Amino acid sequence: MAESKIFAGPRVRRVRNRLGITQTNMAEGLGISPSYLNLIERNQRPLTVQLILKMASAYKIDIEELQGETGSTAGELRQVFNDPLLSGEIPAGEELAEVVQLAPNAAQGMVKLYRAYREQAERLSDLAGLLAQAGHDPALSGARLPMDEVRDRLESRPNHFAEIDAAAEAFHAGIGANEDVAGALRDWLRSQHGIVVRTLPVHAMPNLRRRYDRHSMRLFLSERLYPHDQLREMAQEACQIALHDEITEAVEQLALSSGEARRIARFELARYAALAVMMPYGEFLAAAKRTRYDLSILCARFRVSFEQAATRLTSLSRPGSSGIPFFLMEIDIAGNRIRRAGAEGFPLAAFGGQCPKLNVYQAFAMPGQVLVDTVDMPGGARFVTLARTLEGPISGFGERVRRTALLVGCDAALAAETVYATAATGADPVLAGTACRLCERPGCLARAEAPVTRPLGLDEMVAGMSVFDFQ
Repeated sequence: MAESKIFAGPRVRRVRNRLGITQTNMAEGLGISPSYLNLIERNQRPLTVQLILKMASAYKIDIEELQGETGSTAGELRQVFNDPLLSGEIPAGEELAEVVQLAPNAAQGMVKLYRAYREQAERLSDLAGLLAQAGHDPALSGARLPMDEVRDRLESRPNHFAEIDAAAEAFHAGIGANEDVAGALRDWLRSQHGIVVRTLPVHAMPNLRRRYDRHSMRLFLSERLYPHDQLREMAQEACQIALHDEITEAVEQLALSSGEARRIARFELARYAALAVMMPYGEFLAAAKRTRYDLSILCARFRVSFEQAATRLTSLSRPGSSGIPFFLMEIDIAGNRIRRAGAEGFPLAAFGGQCPKLNVYQAFAMPGQVLVDTVDMPGGARFVTLARTLEGPISGFGERVRRTALLVGCDAALAAETVYATAATGADPVLAGTACRLCERPGCLARAEAPVTRPLGLDEMVAGMSVFDFQ
Protein backbone atom coordinates (compact mmCIF):
# COMPACT_ATOMS: atom_id res chain seq x y z
CA MET A 1 0.00 0.00 0.00
CA ALA A 2 1.52 3.31 -1.02
CA GLU A 3 2.00 5.77 1.79
CA SER A 4 0.11 8.50 -0.11
CA LYS A 5 -3.07 6.39 -0.30
CA ILE A 6 -5.56 6.21 2.55
CA PHE A 7 -7.97 3.29 2.50
CA ALA A 8 -10.57 4.07 5.16
CA GLY A 9 -13.75 2.55 3.78
CA PRO A 10 -15.16 1.11 7.04
CA ARG A 11 -14.60 4.41 8.85
CA VAL A 12 -16.28 6.39 6.06
CA ARG A 13 -19.22 4.01 6.30
CA ARG A 14 -19.38 4.42 10.10
CA VAL A 15 -19.39 8.21 9.73
CA ARG A 16 -22.18 8.02 7.14
CA ASN A 17 -24.27 5.66 9.27
CA ARG A 18 -23.75 7.85 12.31
CA LEU A 19 -25.02 10.86 10.34
CA GLY A 20 -27.98 8.83 9.12
CA ILE A 21 -27.55 9.62 5.40
CA THR A 22 -27.51 7.41 2.32
CA GLN A 23 -24.62 6.84 -0.05
CA THR A 24 -26.43 8.97 -2.65
CA ASN A 25 -26.79 11.91 -0.25
CA MET A 26 -23.16 11.76 0.86
CA ALA A 27 -21.95 11.40 -2.74
CA GLU A 28 -23.88 14.52 -3.74
CA GLY A 29 -22.38 16.45 -0.84
CA LEU A 30 -18.86 15.40 -1.85
CA GLY A 31 -19.38 15.94 -5.57
CA ILE A 32 -18.71 12.32 -6.57
CA SER A 33 -20.87 9.51 -7.92
CA PRO A 34 -22.63 7.03 -5.58
CA SER A 35 -20.79 4.18 -7.29
CA TYR A 36 -17.41 5.77 -6.57
CA LEU A 37 -18.39 6.27 -2.91
CA ASN A 38 -19.44 2.62 -2.81
CA LEU A 39 -15.99 1.62 -4.03
CA ILE A 40 -14.37 3.82 -1.35
CA GLU A 41 -16.45 2.19 1.40
CA ARG A 42 -15.43 -1.24 0.11
CA ASN A 43 -11.73 -0.21 0.21
CA GLN A 44 -11.45 -0.57 -3.55
CA ARG A 45 -10.63 3.11 -3.97
CA PRO A 46 -8.49 5.31 -1.69
CA LEU A 47 -9.53 8.58 -0.13
CA THR A 48 -7.89 11.61 -1.73
CA VAL A 49 -6.77 14.67 0.19
CA GLN A 50 -9.50 16.69 -1.53
CA LEU A 51 -12.20 14.27 -0.40
CA ILE A 52 -10.90 14.25 3.16
CA LEU A 53 -11.02 18.05 3.29
CA LYS A 54 -14.51 18.08 1.78
CA MET A 55 -15.77 15.57 4.35
CA ALA A 56 -14.22 17.51 7.22
CA SER A 57 -15.85 20.73 5.99
CA ALA A 58 -19.27 19.36 5.00
CA TYR A 59 -19.87 17.04 7.97
CA LYS A 60 -17.74 18.64 10.71
CA ILE A 61 -15.52 15.57 10.99
CA ASP A 62 -12.14 15.52 12.71
CA ILE A 63 -9.61 14.56 10.03
CA GLU A 64 -7.83 12.31 12.53
CA GLU A 65 -11.05 10.29 12.82
CA LEU A 66 -10.44 8.94 9.32
CA GLN A 67 -7.01 7.73 10.39
CA GLY A 68 -8.34 6.06 13.56
CA GLU A 69 -6.34 3.77 15.81
CA THR A 70 -5.36 1.21 13.21
CA GLY A 71 -1.65 1.92 13.52
CA SER A 72 -1.53 0.94 17.17
CA THR A 73 -3.79 -2.08 16.73
CA ALA A 74 -1.91 -3.27 13.64
CA GLY A 75 1.36 -3.07 15.55
CA GLU A 76 -0.06 -5.13 18.41
CA LEU A 77 -1.50 -7.65 15.96
CA ARG A 78 1.86 -7.90 14.21
CA GLN A 79 3.43 -8.85 17.54
CA VAL A 80 0.86 -11.64 17.88
CA PHE A 81 1.83 -13.10 14.51
CA ASN A 82 5.53 -12.74 15.32
CA ASP A 83 5.07 -15.44 17.96
CA PRO A 84 6.98 -18.61 16.96
CA LEU A 85 3.70 -20.52 17.01
CA LEU A 86 2.27 -18.29 14.26
CA SER A 87 5.36 -17.13 12.39
CA GLY A 88 5.03 -17.68 8.66
CA GLU A 89 1.23 -17.60 8.70
CA ILE A 90 1.10 -14.04 7.30
CA PRO A 91 4.16 -13.15 5.18
CA ALA A 92 3.37 -9.44 4.81
CA GLY A 93 1.57 -6.71 6.70
CA GLU A 94 -1.14 -5.93 4.16
CA GLU A 95 -3.45 -8.68 5.38
CA LEU A 96 -3.09 -7.53 8.99
CA ALA A 97 -4.00 -3.99 7.96
CA GLU A 98 -7.09 -5.31 6.22
CA VAL A 99 -8.14 -7.23 9.33
CA VAL A 100 -7.78 -4.11 11.48
CA GLN A 101 -9.63 -1.98 8.93
CA LEU A 102 -12.55 -4.33 8.34
CA ALA A 103 -12.94 -5.91 11.78
CA PRO A 104 -11.43 -3.69 14.51
CA ASN A 105 -13.27 -5.48 17.34
CA ALA A 106 -12.09 -8.89 16.14
CA ALA A 107 -8.52 -7.58 15.88
CA GLN A 108 -8.63 -6.25 19.45
CA GLY A 109 -10.10 -9.56 20.61
CA MET A 110 -7.17 -11.46 19.10
CA VAL A 111 -4.71 -9.11 20.81
CA LYS A 112 -6.43 -9.56 24.20
CA LEU A 113 -6.53 -13.33 23.82
CA TYR A 114 -2.82 -13.49 22.96
CA ARG A 115 -1.98 -11.17 25.85
CA ALA A 116 -3.88 -13.40 28.28
CA TYR A 117 -2.09 -16.45 26.85
CA ARG A 118 1.35 -14.87 27.38
CA GLU A 119 0.54 -13.74 30.92
CA GLN A 120 -0.76 -17.17 31.84
CA ALA A 121 2.41 -18.74 30.43
CA GLU A 122 4.53 -16.40 32.57
CA ARG A 123 2.58 -17.39 35.69
CA LEU A 124 3.07 -21.07 34.97
CA SER A 125 6.76 -20.42 34.43
CA ASP A 126 7.01 -18.72 37.83
CA LEU A 127 5.19 -21.62 39.46
CA ALA A 128 7.48 -24.14 37.80
CA GLY A 129 10.49 -22.19 39.08
CA LEU A 130 9.19 -22.29 42.64
CA LEU A 131 8.48 -26.01 42.48
CA ALA A 132 12.01 -26.63 41.21
CA GLN A 133 13.66 -24.95 44.20
CA ALA A 134 14.64 -27.73 46.57
CA GLY A 135 13.93 -27.04 50.22
CA HIS A 136 11.49 -24.22 49.54
CA ASP A 137 7.72 -24.11 50.09
CA PRO A 138 6.23 -24.82 46.67
CA ALA A 139 3.09 -22.79 47.35
CA LEU A 140 2.67 -19.81 45.04
CA SER A 141 2.74 -16.63 47.04
CA GLY A 142 -0.31 -14.40 46.54
CA ALA A 143 1.98 -11.38 46.37
CA ARG A 144 3.32 -12.69 43.06
CA LEU A 145 -0.06 -12.23 41.38
CA PRO A 146 -0.42 -8.90 39.53
CA MET A 147 -3.77 -8.11 41.17
CA ASP A 148 -2.26 -8.47 44.63
CA GLU A 149 0.73 -6.35 43.67
CA VAL A 150 -1.59 -3.56 42.58
CA ARG A 151 -3.64 -3.89 45.76
CA ASP A 152 -0.55 -3.70 47.94
CA ARG A 153 0.62 -0.55 46.16
CA LEU A 154 -2.74 1.22 46.37
CA GLU A 155 -3.57 0.19 49.94
CA SER A 156 -0.21 1.24 51.36
CA ARG A 157 -0.32 4.79 49.93
CA PRO A 158 -2.78 7.69 50.32
CA ASN A 159 -5.82 7.26 48.10
CA HIS A 160 -5.21 10.62 46.45
CA PHE A 161 -3.85 11.37 42.97
CA ALA A 162 -3.41 15.12 42.71
CA GLU A 163 -2.92 15.35 38.93
CA ILE A 164 -5.96 13.20 38.20
CA ASP A 165 -8.11 15.22 40.61
CA ALA A 166 -7.04 18.54 39.09
CA ALA A 167 -7.65 17.30 35.54
CA ALA A 168 -11.02 15.85 36.55
CA GLU A 169 -12.13 19.18 38.02
CA ALA A 170 -11.12 20.98 34.84
CA PHE A 171 -12.88 18.39 32.69
CA HIS A 172 -16.06 18.62 34.79
CA ALA A 173 -16.09 22.40 34.38
CA GLY A 174 -15.21 22.21 30.67
CA ILE A 175 -18.16 20.00 29.75
CA GLY A 176 -20.57 22.15 31.78
CA ALA A 177 -21.75 19.24 33.91
CA ASN A 178 -23.37 21.23 36.74
CA GLU A 179 -26.20 19.05 38.11
CA ASP A 180 -26.56 16.77 35.07
CA VAL A 181 -23.23 14.97 34.84
CA ALA A 182 -24.71 12.05 32.89
CA GLY A 183 -26.23 14.30 30.23
CA ALA A 184 -23.03 16.34 29.88
CA LEU A 185 -20.92 13.20 29.45
CA ARG A 186 -23.28 11.79 26.82
CA ASP A 187 -23.13 15.07 24.87
CA TRP A 188 -19.33 15.25 25.12
CA LEU A 189 -18.78 11.67 24.00
CA ARG A 190 -21.05 12.16 21.00
CA SER A 191 -20.01 15.64 19.92
CA GLN A 192 -16.26 15.28 20.49
CA HIS A 193 -15.67 11.63 19.65
CA GLY A 194 -18.76 10.38 17.82
CA ILE A 195 -19.50 7.84 20.58
CA VAL A 196 -23.17 7.14 21.21
CA VAL A 197 -24.20 5.69 24.59
CA ARG A 198 -26.84 2.96 24.60
CA THR A 199 -28.30 0.75 27.35
CA LEU A 200 -28.67 -2.91 26.39
CA PRO A 201 -31.05 -5.48 27.93
CA VAL A 202 -29.78 -8.44 29.91
CA HIS A 203 -30.20 -10.96 27.10
CA ALA A 204 -28.05 -8.84 24.75
CA MET A 205 -25.19 -8.30 27.24
CA PRO A 206 -25.62 -10.88 30.03
CA ASN A 207 -22.08 -10.88 31.46
CA LEU A 208 -20.73 -7.36 30.92
CA ARG A 209 -21.21 -4.04 32.65
CA ARG A 210 -19.84 -1.96 29.80
CA ARG A 211 -18.58 -2.56 26.27
CA TYR A 212 -17.22 -0.09 23.73
CA ASP A 213 -17.75 -1.15 20.11
CA ARG A 214 -15.05 0.45 17.97
CA HIS A 215 -16.79 -0.48 14.74
CA SER A 216 -20.13 1.22 15.40
CA MET A 217 -18.69 3.86 17.78
CA ARG A 218 -21.21 2.95 20.47
CA LEU A 219 -20.75 2.54 24.23
CA PHE A 220 -23.09 -0.14 25.59
CA LEU A 221 -24.14 -0.17 29.25
CA SER A 222 -25.97 -3.02 30.98
CA GLU A 223 -29.50 -2.47 32.20
CA ARG A 224 -28.47 -4.50 35.28
CA LEU A 225 -26.71 -1.39 36.60
CA TYR A 226 -28.37 1.24 38.75
CA PRO A 227 -28.26 4.79 37.30
CA HIS A 228 -25.32 5.80 39.51
CA ASP A 229 -23.34 2.75 38.37
CA GLN A 230 -24.17 3.46 34.72
CA LEU A 231 -22.89 6.99 35.31
CA ARG A 232 -19.58 5.69 36.70
CA GLU A 233 -19.09 3.37 33.72
CA MET A 234 -19.77 6.23 31.31
CA ALA A 235 -17.46 8.56 33.24
CA GLN A 236 -14.75 5.90 33.28
CA GLU A 237 -14.90 5.56 29.49
CA ALA A 238 -14.70 9.35 29.11
CA CYS A 239 -11.76 9.60 31.54
CA GLN A 240 -9.78 7.02 29.58
CA ILE A 241 -9.96 9.48 26.69
CA ALA A 242 -9.85 12.91 28.34
CA LEU A 243 -7.49 12.06 31.24
CA HIS A 244 -5.32 9.53 29.42
CA ASP A 245 -2.01 11.30 30.12
CA GLU A 246 -2.72 11.88 33.83
CA ILE A 247 -3.77 8.27 34.36
CA THR A 248 -0.70 7.01 32.48
CA GLU A 249 1.62 9.14 34.62
CA ALA A 250 -0.03 7.90 37.84
CA VAL A 251 0.36 4.29 36.72
CA GLU A 252 4.06 4.84 36.01
CA GLN A 253 4.58 6.33 39.46
CA LEU A 254 3.34 3.11 41.04
CA ALA A 255 6.43 1.32 39.61
CA LEU A 256 4.68 -1.99 38.96
CA SER A 257 6.61 -5.03 37.77
CA SER A 258 4.53 -6.32 34.84
CA GLY A 259 2.33 -5.25 31.97
CA GLU A 260 -0.65 -7.06 33.47
CA ALA A 261 -0.24 -5.21 36.77
CA ARG A 262 -0.05 -1.89 34.92
CA ARG A 263 -3.27 -2.64 33.04
CA ILE A 264 -5.04 -3.51 36.30
CA ALA A 265 -3.75 -0.29 37.85
CA ARG A 266 -4.93 1.71 34.82
CA PHE A 267 -8.42 0.29 35.29
CA GLU A 268 -8.42 1.15 39.02
CA LEU A 269 -7.17 4.68 38.39
CA ALA A 270 -9.77 5.19 35.65
CA ARG A 271 -12.42 4.31 38.24
CA TYR A 272 -10.80 6.83 40.60
CA ALA A 273 -10.91 9.45 37.84
CA ALA A 274 -14.58 8.68 37.15
CA LEU A 275 -15.50 9.41 40.77
CA ALA A 276 -13.42 12.60 40.63
CA VAL A 277 -15.49 13.76 37.64
CA MET A 278 -18.79 12.79 39.29
CA MET A 279 -17.78 14.49 42.58
CA PRO A 280 -15.23 17.29 41.83
CA TYR A 281 -12.75 17.69 44.68
CA GLY A 282 -13.47 21.26 45.82
CA GLU A 283 -17.24 20.97 45.53
CA PHE A 284 -17.35 17.60 47.26
CA LEU A 285 -15.03 18.64 50.12
CA ALA A 286 -17.13 21.75 50.79
CA ALA A 287 -20.33 19.70 50.82
CA ALA A 288 -18.77 17.05 53.07
CA LYS A 289 -17.77 19.66 55.65
CA ARG A 290 -21.15 21.42 55.53
CA THR A 291 -23.03 18.15 56.07
CA ARG A 292 -20.53 16.95 58.68
CA TYR A 293 -19.63 14.02 56.44
CA ASP A 294 -23.17 12.66 56.33
CA LEU A 295 -22.87 9.99 53.65
CA SER A 296 -26.62 9.73 53.09
CA ILE A 297 -26.91 13.44 52.32
CA LEU A 298 -23.84 13.36 50.09
CA CYS A 299 -25.35 10.46 48.14
CA ALA A 300 -28.50 12.45 47.47
CA ARG A 301 -26.70 15.69 46.65
CA PHE A 302 -24.33 14.18 44.08
CA ARG A 303 -26.71 11.40 42.92
CA VAL A 304 -24.21 8.69 43.72
CA SER A 305 -24.26 5.46 45.72
CA PHE A 306 -23.16 4.96 49.32
CA GLU A 307 -20.06 3.12 48.11
CA GLN A 308 -19.14 5.88 45.65
CA ALA A 309 -19.52 8.67 48.22
CA ALA A 310 -17.59 6.70 50.86
CA THR A 311 -14.77 5.94 48.43
CA ARG A 312 -14.56 9.63 47.54
CA LEU A 313 -14.27 10.51 51.24
CA THR A 314 -11.02 8.54 51.44
CA SER A 315 -9.43 10.68 48.70
CA LEU A 316 -9.72 14.11 50.37
CA SER A 317 -6.00 14.53 51.01
CA ARG A 318 -5.05 17.57 48.92
CA PRO A 319 -2.30 19.54 50.72
CA GLY A 320 -3.78 22.68 52.25
CA SER A 321 -7.34 21.54 51.49
CA SER A 322 -8.00 18.17 53.08
CA GLY A 323 -10.82 16.49 54.95
CA ILE A 324 -10.92 13.93 57.73
CA PRO A 325 -8.57 11.04 56.83
CA PHE A 326 -11.15 8.27 56.40
CA PHE A 327 -10.29 4.72 55.43
CA LEU A 328 -12.52 1.93 54.15
CA MET A 329 -12.70 -1.82 53.66
CA GLU A 330 -15.13 -3.86 51.55
CA ILE A 331 -15.85 -7.54 52.25
CA ASP A 332 -18.32 -10.15 51.04
CA ILE A 333 -20.58 -12.33 53.19
CA ALA A 334 -17.90 -15.04 53.40
CA GLY A 335 -15.40 -12.55 54.83
CA ASN A 336 -13.31 -12.26 51.68
CA ARG A 337 -11.59 -8.91 51.48
CA ILE A 338 -12.49 -7.10 48.25
CA ARG A 339 -10.51 -3.88 48.68
CA ARG A 340 -9.03 -1.47 51.21
CA ALA A 341 -8.13 2.20 50.87
CA GLY A 342 -7.35 5.19 53.05
CA ALA A 343 -6.60 8.88 52.95
CA GLU A 344 -3.28 8.03 54.58
CA GLY A 345 -3.16 4.44 53.41
CA PHE A 346 -5.15 1.67 55.08
CA PRO A 347 -4.09 1.43 58.79
CA LEU A 348 -3.34 -2.27 58.62
CA ALA A 349 -0.94 -2.40 61.56
CA ALA A 350 -3.18 -0.42 63.93
CA PHE A 351 -6.64 -1.53 62.77
CA GLY A 352 -6.25 -4.73 60.78
CA GLY A 353 -9.87 -5.18 59.79
CA GLN A 354 -10.10 -8.95 60.33
CA CYS A 355 -11.66 -8.98 63.80
CA PRO A 356 -15.10 -10.73 63.79
CA LYS A 357 -16.39 -8.13 66.27
CA LEU A 358 -16.28 -5.30 63.70
CA ASN A 359 -19.72 -4.08 62.68
CA VAL A 360 -19.03 -4.71 58.99
CA TYR A 361 -19.49 -8.43 59.66
CA GLN A 362 -22.82 -7.79 61.38
CA ALA A 363 -24.07 -5.53 58.59
CA PHE A 364 -25.30 -8.47 56.49
CA ALA A 365 -27.89 -9.25 59.19
CA MET A 366 -29.31 -5.69 58.88
CA PRO A 367 -29.09 -4.80 55.16
CA GLY A 368 -29.38 -1.15 54.26
CA GLN A 369 -28.83 0.14 57.81
CA VAL A 370 -25.83 2.21 58.87
CA LEU A 371 -24.19 0.71 61.96
CA VAL A 372 -21.88 2.93 64.04
CA ASP A 373 -19.36 1.75 66.67
CA THR A 374 -16.43 2.99 68.69
CA VAL A 375 -13.63 0.44 68.46
CA ASP A 376 -10.75 0.11 70.95
CA MET A 377 -7.63 -1.69 69.72
CA PRO A 378 -5.08 -3.47 71.95
CA GLY A 379 -2.36 -0.88 71.31
CA GLY A 380 -4.53 1.96 72.62
CA ALA A 381 -5.76 3.28 69.28
CA ARG A 382 -9.47 4.14 69.08
CA PHE A 383 -11.52 4.39 65.90
CA VAL A 384 -15.09 5.22 64.96
CA THR A 385 -16.48 2.90 62.30
CA LEU A 386 -19.69 2.83 60.30
CA ALA A 387 -20.78 -0.12 58.19
CA ARG A 388 -23.51 -0.74 55.63
CA THR A 389 -24.36 -3.36 53.03
CA LEU A 390 -24.00 -2.42 49.36
CA GLU A 391 -26.35 -3.09 46.47
CA GLY A 392 -24.83 -5.27 43.77
CA PRO A 393 -25.96 -5.46 40.15
CA ILE A 394 -29.70 -5.88 39.61
CA SER A 395 -30.39 -9.61 39.51
CA GLY A 396 -33.11 -11.59 37.85
CA PHE A 397 -35.33 -14.11 39.63
CA GLY A 398 -33.34 -17.07 40.91
CA GLU A 399 -29.90 -15.48 40.40
CA ARG A 400 -27.44 -15.41 43.27
CA VAL A 401 -25.19 -12.37 43.21
CA ARG A 402 -22.33 -11.47 45.49
CA ARG A 403 -23.42 -9.16 48.29
CA THR A 404 -20.81 -7.00 49.97
CA ALA A 405 -20.58 -4.66 52.95
CA LEU A 406 -18.48 -1.55 53.44
CA LEU A 407 -16.71 -0.37 56.57
CA VAL A 408 -15.72 3.30 56.79
CA GLY A 409 -13.58 4.48 59.68
CA CYS A 410 -11.55 7.34 61.10
CA ASP A 411 -9.59 8.18 64.23
CA ALA A 412 -12.00 8.65 67.14
CA ALA A 413 -10.36 11.98 68.00
CA LEU A 414 -11.79 13.42 64.76
CA ALA A 415 -15.27 11.90 65.08
CA ALA A 416 -16.68 15.05 66.72
CA GLU A 417 -16.56 16.70 63.28
CA THR A 418 -19.01 14.13 61.90
CA VAL A 419 -22.72 13.45 62.33
CA TYR A 420 -21.81 9.99 63.65
CA ALA A 421 -20.20 11.27 66.86
CA THR A 422 -23.34 10.97 69.01
CA ALA A 423 -24.09 7.41 67.91
CA ALA A 424 -20.46 6.43 68.46
CA THR A 425 -20.38 7.68 72.05
CA GLY A 426 -23.77 6.28 73.01
CA ALA A 427 -22.57 2.74 73.71
CA ASP A 428 -19.60 0.94 75.22
CA PRO A 429 -16.62 0.61 72.86
CA VAL A 430 -16.04 -2.63 71.03
CA LEU A 431 -12.86 -4.33 72.26
CA ALA A 432 -11.44 -5.55 68.97
CA GLY A 433 -8.10 -6.74 67.63
CA THR A 434 -6.24 -6.54 64.37
CA ALA A 435 -6.66 -10.31 63.76
CA CYS A 436 -7.32 -13.35 65.95
CA ARG A 437 -3.85 -14.78 65.35
CA LEU A 438 -2.28 -11.60 66.74
CA CYS A 439 -4.83 -10.73 69.43
CA GLU A 440 -4.23 -11.61 73.10
CA ARG A 441 -7.60 -10.55 74.54
CA PRO A 442 -8.62 -13.36 76.96
CA GLY A 443 -12.09 -14.89 77.05
CA CYS A 444 -13.13 -13.52 73.66
CA LEU A 445 -16.42 -15.12 72.58
CA ALA A 446 -15.79 -14.15 68.95
CA ARG A 447 -12.31 -15.65 68.68
CA ALA A 448 -11.92 -17.71 65.48
CA GLU A 449 -8.25 -18.74 65.76
CA ALA A 450 -5.66 -19.35 68.43
CA PRO A 451 -3.05 -16.63 68.96
CA VAL A 452 0.44 -17.39 67.71
CA THR A 453 2.00 -15.43 70.59
CA ARG A 454 0.66 -17.57 73.47
CA PRO A 455 0.62 -21.32 74.22
CA LEU A 456 -2.83 -22.89 74.43
CA GLY A 457 -4.13 -23.83 77.90
CA LEU A 458 -4.38 -27.59 78.09
CA ASP A 459 -5.79 -28.00 81.62
CA GLU A 460 -8.24 -30.93 81.53
CA MET A 461 -9.96 -29.69 84.69
CA VAL A 462 -10.74 -26.18 83.42
CA ALA A 463 -12.57 -24.98 80.29
CA GLY A 464 -12.78 -21.33 79.36
CA MET A 465 -15.39 -19.44 77.39
CA SER A 466 -13.30 -19.53 74.22
CA VAL A 467 -12.52 -22.73 72.34
CA PHE A 468 -9.00 -21.36 71.97
CA ASP A 469 -8.00 -20.84 75.62
CA PHE A 470 -4.43 -19.75 76.08
CA GLN A 471 -2.12 -19.20 79.03
